[in-house]
Amino acid sequence: MAGKGTQRQPEDSHAGVGLWARVGDRLMVGGAVVGDEGRDGEIVGVHHADGSPPFDVRWSDTGKVSLVFPGPDARVQHFPAH
Repeated sequence: MAGKGTQRQPEDSHAGVGLWARVGDRLMVGGAVVGDEGRDGEIVGVHHADGSPPFDVRWSDTGKVSLVFPGPDARVQHFPAH
């Protein structure tokens, strides 16, 4: 057990935000039913400075862009910032 004052701070600048993304990251969403592979797409827009949802996503299967409020089955694959 860590002593008082020795608690480490998270190194991630987005700690505590929950799901977050930057333009260029990839959003992956699970399928709605068993056996459905789900979808993925490139995040092409974020609406909040902290990178929290919603996101504008260009889906890889259709090429269309939509506004997405990700659910609990979503995850973000992060890529290094340019």
